Amino acid sequence: MKRTYALAIDLGTTTLAVSLLDDRTGKRLAIAGGRNPQSSFGADVIARLAAAVGSADALVEMSTLIRVELLRLGHGLCEGAGIPWNDVGRVAIAGNPAMQHILLGLPVESLAFPPYRPLFTSGKRLVAADLGWDGEARIYIFPMPGGFVGGDTVAFVFGTGKLGPGSGNELSRYPAADSSTLLLDLGTNGEMALMAGETIWATAAAAGPAFDCGNLSCGMAALPGAISSIRIEDERVKLAVIADAAPAGICGSAAIELTSELLLRGIIEPGGRLRDRGEITSNLANRVISHNGQNAFVIYRDAQHQFLLTQDDIRQIQLAKGAIRAGMDVLAEHSRIRCQALCHVLLTGAFGAVLHPEWLKTIGILDQGMVQITRFIPEGALAGVEQALAADDSFDSVERLGERFRVIPLSGTPLFETMFMKHIDFPHP
Repeated sequence: MKRTYALAIDLGTTTLAVSLLDDRTGKRLAIAGGRNPQSSFGADVIARLAAAVGSADALVEMSTLIRVELLRLGHGLCEGAGIPWNDVGRVAIAGNPAMQHILLGLPVESLAFPPYRPLFTSGKRLVAADLGWDGEARIYIFPMPGGFVGGDTVAFVFGTGKLGPGSGNELSRYPAADSSTLLLDLGTNGEMALMAGETIWATAAAAGPAFDCGNLSCGMAALPGAISSIRIEDERVKLAVIADAAPAGICGSAAIELTSELLLRGIIEPGGRLRDRGEITSNLANRVISHNGQNAFVIYRDAQHQFLLTQDDIRQIQLAKGAIRAGMDVLAEHSRIRCQALCHVLLTGAFGAVLHPEWLKTIGILDQGMVQITRFIPEGALAGVEQALAADDSFDSVERLGERFRVIPLSGTPLFETMFMKHIDFPHP
C-alpha cells in the first residue's frame, strides 16, 4: 500500500503553523511556521475585513497571498522530509472566520456588518485545485460557529479531547466534560469558549495583535530571533531567544512576562503609566529612557538595534487584556458559571514560550483562584487539527462538536462595555 501523508494548518491572523503528518499513524514528521502575508492590509481582523469590503481587488490579493504562502510552506515541509508533494492526500485547515473566508475568496460583508455571521457554519470540503494548488489532496475547512468564532476555536476544543459523554472519542487527556472548563486562545481575535455540560458558550474579544506582538514597537512573530522570555533577576534583565539566534524583536510570551515583572516591581503603575527614572529606586531606572516624548523600557540594545517596551506598547497590552477579561465575564454571565467556580482553564496562543498563569494574574486576566487550575496547551489549534486528521472519521466528530457551540456577540453589549472599563487597569500588586 502506498504511504500517504497529511497537512495540518493553523491559519492565524498574524502567525501561520503547518505540520506534516504520516497519514497512517498520525505522527508529526515536520513543522514550519511564518507570518501571515496579509499583514500589509492590516494587523488585525477588522482592518482586513475593511480592506476586503472596500475593494474586490484587495480580497483577491489577500486570498492569493495566503494560498501561495500555505502552498509554499507545504512544499517546503515535503521537500525537507524527502516526500513527494503528490503523496499528500489530505489537508485540514482551521482559522478564524475572516481568515477562512478570505482564503476561499468569499465575500466578507456578512462578517463585517451586523448580524456578523459566516456564509456557512459547517465544515467545507474542497480539492487542491479549488485553492489553485497542484496535487490531488482533499481539503477540509473547519466549521465556523459564528461571525468571530471559527475553525481555530473548534480545533482547540477538539484537541483537548473534551467532546462530552458518548462522543466515542478516544483522545481524551483532560477531566470529564461535565466539569466547567474555560479555553482561551490569546491571539489577535481573542477567541474563548466555556464548556458547561453539552453546551459550549463561545465568543471573541477584539484583543488586537498585542499578545502575539503584531502591533508592538519591536514585536515579531514567534520565529527564530524572537525574544521569548524576559526575566528580571537581581536587577538584571535576562533574555531567552528562539533558536538561540541574534535578537530581532520580542514575541508575545516575552511582552506579557516583562509587563508582569515591571508591575510587580512598581515600575509600571496599575493605571498603566511607566514611571520616570527618577521615581525608580533600583538600578532598573537606567533602562527607562525617553522615546518619542514618552517613557520606554530598554529590553536590549547593541550597535545595530534597540528594542523597547514603550508606553504605547503597555497601553496596547492593557486594551487587549481588558477585552479578554470582559469577554470571560460575559461568557460567565450567559453560562451561569462564575469564573471563580471553574474547574479548568486551558490556554493557547502563538506566544513563543509557555505562558505562565501567574503572569496573567499579575496583568489582570486571571483571578488568584484560577492560577492553580490553569494549564498551557502549546499549539492548541494546530494540535486539534492534527487530532482531527488522526481520528480518520471523515471529520464527523468535528462536525458534531461544531453544532454544540452557542456564540455570544460582544459588539454593542452593555455588559461587555461595563466589564471592559472595569478591567482596563492592571491590578494593584
